[in-house]
Amino acid sequence: MEKKHVEGDTRLNLFLYTLSTCIWCKKTKALLNELKVGYDYIDVDLLDEREKDSALEELKKWNPKCTFPSLVVNNKECIIGYDEKRIREVLSNE
Repeated sequence: MEKKHVEGDTRLNLFLYTLSTCIWCKKTKALLNELKVGYDYIDVDLLDEREKDSALEELKKWNPKCTFPSLVVNNKECIIGYDEKRIREVLSNE
C-alpha cells in the first residue's frame, strides 16, 4: 500500500486516512498544509480491493467505525473527523 507524503515540520508522526471525495478529509489536509506540518496519508477509496482491506484493518485499530478522516498522531492517539480545535491543540503542544 503506497502512502503519500506531504513535506513540512516533522516533529510529529502524523498519518491521515482519507477518502478522495470527502470534503472533511480535504479540509483536514488543507488545515495540515496551512499549519505547515508534514504528514503521510492514503486515500482509501483509491486503493485496490486487497490494499483497501488492509488499510481498513489498520484503521480499525484506531477507529473501529472506520470513519473519515482519521488522523493518527504519534501512533498514540486518533483524531476522528474534522476537529480543527483538537488538531491545533495537539500540534501546539509539541
